Amino acid sequence: QVQLVESGGGSVQAGRSLRLACAASGVTISSYCMGWFRQAPGKEREGVATIDTYGFTDYAPSVKGRFTISRDNAKNTLYLQLNDLKPEDAAMYYCTADSTRWGCNRSRVFGYWGQGTQVTVSS
Repeated sequence: QVQLVESGGGSVQAGRSLRLACAASGVTISSYCMGWFRQAPGKEREGVATIDTYGFTDYAPSVKGRFTISRDNAKNTLYLQLNDLKPEDAAMYYCTADSTRWGCNRSRVFGYWGQGTQVTVSS
């Protein structure tokens, strides 16, 4: 059974940083396409970043240069470092995973999702 458990969300002021973590079980993240998505109230879900088995990454233009996706294979944990947070980054952030069979980027469909962790940014 696949489980993705996010942590690290919180409430911060604009300009500060957070690091989100996604502890995975039932999948070996080094062999999967892993990603982070977010959804704010009243807005569509947005792909934030993905990382494939080779370490190639894909970022949303709005976060490129500020957010960094990474993984610790020994801990089977995915991370998202959020720097220079802006009020528009506030959302529920979800960890995702799936086979790389159909590629690995923000526009693909993911089969496994975590429950999410909330990020709130005040100006």
